[in-house]
Amino acid sequence: MMRPAVFFDRDGVLNEDDGYAFDPAKIRWVQGAQQAVKAVNDAGYFAFVVTNQSGIARGFFEERHVRNLHDWMSCELAVVGAHIDAFEFCPHHPDGLIERYRILCNCRKPQPGMITALLERYPVDINASFMIGDKQSDLAAAQAAGIAAHLFDGSNLHTFLAPLLTACSHGPPHRSPSHRGDAGK
Repeated sequence: MMRPAVFFDRDGVLNEDDGYAFDPAKIRWVQGAQQAVKAVNDAGYFAFVVTNQSGIARGFFEERHVRNLHDWMSCELAVVGAHIDAFEFCPHHPDGLIERYRILCNCRKPQPGMITALLERYPVDINASFMIGDKQSDLAAAQAAGIAAHLFDGSNLHTFLAPLLTACSHGPPHRSPSHRGDAGK
């Protein structure tokens, strides 16, 4: 059965973007983030995370560190009765120091590869789904995958998200204009 999905960027949307986050001891949740994920779960949507993690290509940390952080986030979310259905991350960067990750790929946002991989694995209702990101590259990836995109303003994530869930249950989602951007991490 098809279900809508919310695609969250990670750094700057779910957790504060302090630059190349990988240590759970240093992670600070964005205000309302855990409640936002729970609201997505309670509304019957899939909850996905799609995140560029070029710190791997740059040699700052390894894939296992990212997986460990995602496991920690899952445990933290479980405390409030919330969950992420899948985490996707891109370890690549064309200027990376680690040769095997120094590539141009289709998963690094603004490319849609992480989103399209999830769309292939899960029965997602694309027309009722949307992305929440804090950079133009997040919005561009969503739009390239054919889903709506909303630029998170850095406020309380639950407060930001709640009317989007309501809007999607009463008709097709609308596309928010974007006004800032960069290539992401």
